[in-house]
Amino acid sequence: MQLSTKHLLGIRDLNREDIGLILSTALQFKDVLQRPVKKVPSLRDVTIVNLFYENSTRTRISFELAEKRLSADTINFTASGSSVSKGETLLDTVNNILSMKVDMVVMRHSASGAPHFLAKHIPAAIVNAGDGINEHPTQGLLDALSITQALGTLEGVRVAIIGDIMHSRVAMSNIYLLKKMGAEVMVAGPPTLIPPYIQEAFGVKVEYSVKEALQWCDVANVLRIQLERQNQPLFSSLREYNLVYGVTRKLVDNLKKDIVILHPGPINRGVELDSDVADSRHSLILQQVENGVAVRMAVLYLLAGKD
Repeated sequence: MQLSTKHLLGIRDLNREDIGLILSTALQFKDVLQRPVKKVPSLRDVTIVNLFYENSTRTRISFELAEKRLSADTINFTASGSSVSKGETLLDTVNNILSMKVDMVVMRHSASGAPHFLAKHIPAAIVNAGDGINEHPTQGLLDALSITQALGTLEGVRVAIIGDIMHSRVAMSNIYLLKKMGAEVMVAGPPTLIPPYIQEAFGVKVEYSVKEALQWCDVANVLRIQLERQNQPLFSSLREYNLVYGVTRKLVDNLKKDIVILHPGPINRGVELDSDVADSRHSLILQQVENGVAVRMAVLYLLAGKD
């Protein structure tokens, strides 16, 4: 089987079959990662450039590790310290890299739509590793894999996405994927951090009480407050945010059921999520990191068109 698209620009471009294929392939690669020898020769003749115009630790390392596990040749590019600082355009940068015979580009950029622009202008396969506030498709996929492993399915599962919805590309990829796969989705947090159009445009529930959201959901995906993307104060202080909208141990302990806790990282401990919740038996945060490598291996393998 093959994906219906040449690129992974966003979850909105995938159908249910694509999502299912990526997740099942990721499970196979997860088995590979448990072996003593974790490397396979699947992409031995493929060259991949990691093009990161925005700071990243977990996503960049996860992609690099996935590429090495698949035996691909990799080139790592960061905008700081490159010709970008001298005024070189995005297209010139990529064309120069492509002249080195690159097959695939993994790209993170602060501008929404940057990977889509590249896909129209260059022949290499593009993987979106996060663009502005638009999408972060591999994060949505690894979250889906984590939920599926914990609960057995996505169909009918109630997922509350809690926190800074307004500035989160993770939230958008999760909403697209979960809705396509039959889950129920709620967004929760301060009114200033939830887009007013989101309920009507995306068919999700909206809740301003984190307590009510936790009582409703099977899975809570807690998002970081993205202060670097906020150009004006949207709540009074981080302490007040934690008191009113933080997922605390007390809130979780008072639930009359078990829920699954996810977080895309990095965690602002004591702000959106308390440490004793992040490190509790409810949390799948470390499993998300492990699943991230397997999902990215699956995406690269499938886009490379290997049998």
